Amino acid sequence: MSVYPSLEDMKVDQLTRAQLAYMAAEQRQPVPSSVALKNESESLAPPPPPPPSAPLPYPVNPPQNFSALYPSLNDYMGLDLTPQLVAANITNAVAVSQPTQIAPVPPLNHGLVAPISGVSAGLRRAEVSHGIREVNLCKDRNGKIGLKVKDVNKGVFIILVQRNSPAAMAGLRFGDQILQVNNVNVAGYDSDKMHDVLRKCPNNNIIVAVRDRPFERTITMHKGSGGHIGFLFKNGKIFSIVKDSSAARNGVLTDHHLLEVNGQNVIGLKDKNITEIVSQGGDVITITIMPSFIYEHMMKHIATFLVKEQMDHSIKDL
Repeated sequence: MSVYPSLEDMKVDQLTRAQLAYMAAEQRQPVPSSVALKNESESLAPPPPPPPSAPLPYPVNPPQNFSALYPSLNDYMGLDLTPQLVAANITNAVAVSQPTQIAPVPPLNHGLVAPISGVSAGLRRAEVSHGIREVNLCKDRNGKIGLKVKDVNKGVFIILVQRNSPAAMAGLRFGDQILQVNNVNVAGYDSDKMHDVLRKCPNNNIIVAVRDRPFERTITMHKGSGGHIGFLFKNGKIFSIVKDSSAARNGVLTDHHLLEVNGQNVIGLKDKNITEIVSQGGDVITITIMPSFIYEHMMKHIATFLVKEQMDHSIKDL
């Protein structure tokens, strides 16, 4: 069973596969009797040599009656699609300058099928795995790691990663759950005890086991012809969904906070700055969100100016 990053990817993949199946069926039609072989000797003739080049993985020139059976990709769901764009991503292959050459496209993590989202670097940056990884931290010249934590339901969660800090350079992100520090379990620690543990750590080789953002999820959307994805937000909180928009189709919910856009942290940014990031983010936008009641509980005791002035908003490398 295929899994997709967006509903648009699923529909386009299904449509493309239907088109390919139709083309294959057309090519397998029986030969009419009027052009049957004239005699038995002709039937014994060797088959003609194969064509000099393999067909493209996507039917660029379908028959004239083909468009009547399936809608045009260019007009599908209000998206600006072309056969070349889909061909570049379908079945993880893309035709290059010579039709006989097929260059592989790196598959998305978790085996996602993404015929139109696969070209988005933001989709790859935004991945939330919920898996566990080990991070080797150090302290800067001021003896700081560069993060703040909050205890939630007996777990310890990162709520601030300072820009250009050891924590930021190690790839820690808002919402990561700290499980161990130097092989010591920290479940049940409150925020003060956790900060005290980090302060007492040596300057180097601080080994931290982290679960990737268990309260968060990502949603991938596609801008329509007007350049919109279809939700409204205020102070980073989603409060309205536009009917029949990509946001509505892909299950964006109100009362959720925006944490990242295309893998870039937007916590603490003004709404106009977040809107600008979305506008400049390309046709495929992946947002990372968290239920607002959890976000507000995590952030209620941290000074707003710290978040605005110190939060790492850099764009992560792939």
